[in-house]
Amino acid sequence: MKKRLAIAASIILGLMFVFASGMYFLKLGPKPNFPVGSPIAHFMAAFGPTGYLDFVKTFELTGGILVMFPRTRNFGLLLLGPVIINIIAFHTFITRGHGLLNPMLDIIMVCALYLFWDARKQFAALLK
Repeated sequence: MKKRLAIAASIILGLMFVFASGMYFLKLGPKPNFPVGSPIAHFMAAFGPTGYLDFVKTFELTGGILVMFPRTRNFGLLLLGPVIINIIAFHTFITRGHGLLNPMLDIIMVCALYLFWDARKQFAALLK
């Protein structure tokens, strides 16, 4: 049962990041409009044109693919961890908490925390 839950969590987490980055790279979906002068608009104005968003989306795609396979799951979590922390920080500081209860973000956090907990012994070896 525990192994099946880890497989399900890794596939859900991986597919969410693969689809999100795929939509970005393939230019699918609507382009978001942010209120002019808002903190979100300022953040995206610095984030988008510099190429940094391409860099982050590449990590999302790579980490999403790696986390779906048991052999590379922990390396995928290491790539996705900073991305997830930055998503949470964005919603906490830039949007002032708006979006923290978004179901997609909640699923990402639950799956990532479960997978990290499931592999806690392997990650503890990094600290020794």
